[in-house]
Amino acid sequence: MHRPPTAETEVADELAAVRPGLVPRYADALPGARAAVLTRLWRGLAHEPLPWIVRREPGRDGLTLCLADGRRLHGPRADPYATGAYVTAVRLDAAVYDDPARLMADLAVPHSAAFAAELGHSAASLALSRAGRTDHPKEWPRTDWEWEQRVVDGHPFHPNCRSRPGFSVAEQLAYAPEHRPLVELGLLPVPAEECLVTGAWPDRLRDGGRVVVPVHPWQAAHVLKRKGEGEERLAAHPLMALRTLALPDGPHVKTALSARLTSSVRDISLGSVAASAVLSDFGEAVAARTDGLLHVTRTLGAVAAGSPDLAAVLRESPRVYAADGERVVPVAALATAGPARSGAWLAALARLALTVGLRLLELGVALEAHGQNLLVVLSPAGDPLRLVYRDLADIRVGPARLARHGVPLPGLPARMVTDDERALRRKLFGSLVAGALAGAAGSGPALRAALETAAGDLPRTPDLAALLGEPLPAKALTLMRLSPGTAGDQWAELPNPLQPERM
Repeated sequence: MHRPPTAETEVADELAAVRPGLVPRYADALPGARAAVLTRLWRGLAHEPLPWIVRREPGRDGLTLCLADGRRLHGPRADPYATGAYVTAVRLDAAVYDDPARLMADLAVPHSAAFAAELGHSAASLALSRAGRTDHPKEWPRTDWEWEQRVVDGHPFHPNCRSRPGFSVAEQLAYAPEHRPLVELGLLPVPAEECLVTGAWPDRLRDGGRVVVPVHPWQAAHVLKRKGEGEERLAAHPLMALRTLALPDGPHVKTALSARLTSSVRDISLGSVAASAVLSDFGEAVAARTDGLLHVTRTLGAVAAGSPDLAAVLRESPRVYAADGERVVPVAALATAGPARSGAWLAALARLALTVGLRLLELGVALEAHGQNLLVVLSPAGDPLRLVYRDLADIRVGPARLARHGVPLPGLPARMVTDDERALRRKLFGSLVAGALAGAAGSGPALRAALETAAGDLPRTPDLAALLGEPLPAKALTLMRLSPGTAGDQWAELPNPLQPERM
């Protein structure tokens, strides 16, 4: 019987046409990629408030999920903070599944068909990423973009860690950071009167009375429908965010890229361009209250040519905050950084990150401090010294807390402003502890040990009490993909790693 093509076979066929030498390595990488995605999916099934799971039964041989229709889904004990691919198969009644896409399709819950397709793309693209992986040299990279391009597996906890719908194999090889390409950005001149510009848009990106907007080639081809023939080009190195690239002279440029990456289509809204300078100044001002432990990369300029589809933001490179011999490493890249990630080293990182995060939270600023936005400055010996934060677009700000500390509230987009204590804590704890620090630790026991050591040195505040004594919030990434009609973030409550009996 003829089987319909899957994402895996489609990628294999395209790869055979554009890079045949990678086909054997791609095939070898597929089982591990499926396990990596299945592990992330099992985390969501085991811990998120999915309405069709009515009961969870832990046992000596693992965990059984009782579904509303009477079926039983069984797998290993689920560590919500583990980053290794430890789930190679699960059992739905009598059927065994090692393919996350097939499992989700056969679960047949609302919206599972679309999510199953995404999971298939995630596993196939992850296998493609791993097929192109090379062994890292022992010496540390000399440039910021080399650190970022070492991150091959994507988000440590999202089942769609490498889902890139709309990208052909040739486009993934040409634009994705883990494949280490040099991307030729288009330079599109637009009359200045048609543009919203904030900050100091550089002279090198102006042409008389026109503003020159850097355009990602995928955006130009698929959204703007431009062939770009005869246009000037600017070569740049893609970073973890894929649509953000390091320019040859140092700054980073965030381009418009209207594709779904991981969870949602992220654009550069007109509102974010309008607020970019104010937000940048605000971030710099609150960072100044951390006694030098945190720097926020400044937004140099932003432009939108009448639409989120044609916009760009120019930011400082985090590298400007490192002295000679120091390195600035995204927390997501720490697994490739060289330090052995000993317990003492992880505790030092946790102490630094929590000191900064809780201090800003007390002021009224909750950072979205996941492993991509949060970077650590390492000494020549590899010790954590201070932090750098980039991309303020998703922070939350509490006016009442700001007022208590005499910090004026600037004119920020309304979605950023809230006095809801739970929302502020969720934003920080979900990104920093359940995200960045958990990803660096790699397991619940390692995260617990680091937090236990770090917590002893922190001021005893209500926020710290909530962190130590309540379930740990985390975005319900699987639930969100299965709830396409629900706007905004949805949340899960994970067992607190400092309360091992609940793990």
